[in-house]
Amino acid sequence: MKKTHINFFTEVGAQKPNSIRNKETPCPFCRIDELEEVLDKQDSIILVKNKYTVLDGAFQTVLIETDECEGELSNYSKDHLYKVLRFGLEHWNNMLNSGKYTSVMFFKNHGPLSGGTIRHPHMQIIGLNEVDCLHDFSANQFIGLTILEKEGVSFTVSTEPRVGFYELNVIWEKDAELSLFADCIQAGTHFLLNHFHRSCTSYNLFFYQHNEKTYCKIMPRFVTSPLYMGYGVQQVANNIEGIAQSIKDLYFKP
Repeated sequence: MKKTHINFFTEVGAQKPNSIRNKETPCPFCRIDELEEVLDKQDSIILVKNKYTVLDGAFQTVLIETDECEGELSNYSKDHLYKVLRFGLEHWNNMLNSGKYTSVMFFKNHGPLSGGTIRHPHMQIIGLNEVDCLHDFSANQFIGLTILEKEGVSFTVSTEPRVGFYELNVIWEKDAELSLFADCIQAGTHFLLNHFHRSCTSYNLFFYQHNEKTYCKIMPRFVTSPLYMGYGVQQVANNIEGIAQSIKDLYFKP
């Protein structure tokens, strides 16, 4: 039987700084000289061991994306965007291929409803000793209305969302160019923060590997539906066709 639950150390979690909700909190990722256990570095992109190891049986790392505390992935230059994703994917793959972990999570939190605590742009790569983070993965969660399909990359709006309502998906075929995969992710995050819903301030990126494909789920975050929380019932918004068309018009006009 697959292990699907993991212990969270609440006493460690209580020590974590929160610069999202408290603007006066000093940002730990801005104080580069004080970072402990730096694992790798490329220009302003830094991979460090997470100081606050809240998960039992896990190797937790943080990927600091930039030295600009108020930066945001949706606004990165193309050059920096590609560097960040290439750096993150490389380290994720290294952990996946190391044989040390049952599974490895690669994800990003942005905004007050994302589950994150630090405003400074970052991602997390976490190796799980026993838990299989793909136990609930289904390729059907990435089926949807096509926004773009080109050169081994597919960009869609979910018709069978993982949680519900609006979810954007990018699927990257093995050996396809990274740049288009990254461009779609950036377009998705920019759309959510600037053209989607006036109260959308938060999103998550979740990365998965399955059958030699890399999947990215771009999920806007609001208060989670009670139908999903209580019964696991996913709702699909009735205007996703308009969402798909808006993204096409804004970012992928010929």
